[in-house]
Amino acid sequence: MATNKRVFTLRLEDTNFQKIKYIADKNKRSIAMQIEYLIEQHIHDYEKKNGPIPGDN
Repeated sequence: MATNKRVFTLRLEDTNFQKIKYIADKNKRSIAMQIEYLIEQHIHDYEKKNGPIPGDN
């Protein structure tokens, strides 16, 4: 299955990784999908407060 998602390495402190894993498990998501969800929520909140971020690349 093809995807248009970029792959990159993310380094986390072990404590943060374990906490994200806990939240992901509670939400029945993979760790990657939980991190993506958190990023999307942060972008949404930022744009709500500051207006749209230019460029939809």
